[in-house]
Amino acid sequence: MALQGIAECFHSEAKWFTGVVCTDGSGSARGKAYAGLTGNEMRKLRRDEQNRAAQLGRFGLMLQLDFPSSAVIGSANDDLKNDLRQILVKTRPRHIYTHNPADKHDTHIAVVMALLLALRELPADWRPETVHGCEVWRDLDWLPDDEKVIYDLSDYEELGNTLNGVFVSQIAAGKRYDLAVAGRRRSNATFANSHATDQCKLAAVAMDLTPLIIKPELDIVSYVTVAIDRFKQDVVSKLNRQLER
Repeated sequence: MALQGIAECFHSEAKWFTGVVCTDGSGSARGKAYAGLTGNEMRKLRRDEQNRAAQLGRFGLMLQLDFPSSAVIGSANDDLKNDLRQILVKTRPRHIYTHNPADKHDTHIAVVMALLLALRELPADWRPETVHGCEVWRDLDWLPDDEKVIYDLSDYEELGNTLNGVFVSQIAAGKRYDLAVAGRRRSNATFANSHATDQCKLAAVAMDLTPLIIKPELDIVSYVTVAIDRFKQDVVSKLNRQLER
């Protein structure tokens, strides 16, 4: 999800990447050799894998908050938001990569909502320059082209494959995230423009959530649904043009 930020900091002495994993992974899908693992065993394995990815990716900091998903999904509990606010105060990030609010995974939605609320509680001059919601469970090819944030990841294929390959507990258990993420990046690059040659080899797409921080009065739900409405209008317009011929 955040390969752009990881790669920018990888060889830099001036930039540092902080990874934050909010939930414990104990409910992860598992099969084959991992089918018999308990929730706590899976939790430890996922934590170890994430720490290994942080080492390989040369993260400046790796924070694992260890919430069970059940504690953050649909919860009025502010613990996650408050933890994230403390992290934001301590790290003062310039750029944030998070889940996009049109993701279909309930845990991801819980995380991005808690993050946005935490960001809105910061003083205006402490807020980051950019907040981007990235593709995970749902891609963002439906966003109007002029609203997409595009990351050219062509130079980071090896790093991306190395990091994705760390999560053996998921890959070997039957979830080929390594192949799926690499395929999505290549697909984004190829399907970006139907009437032009590929401008890059690998690309990731994000939704710009920065306006939700610059203007905290904006309604988060409306911000997303208005973008969906623009997609709907584009589809309807193209269909109607054909019917009117």
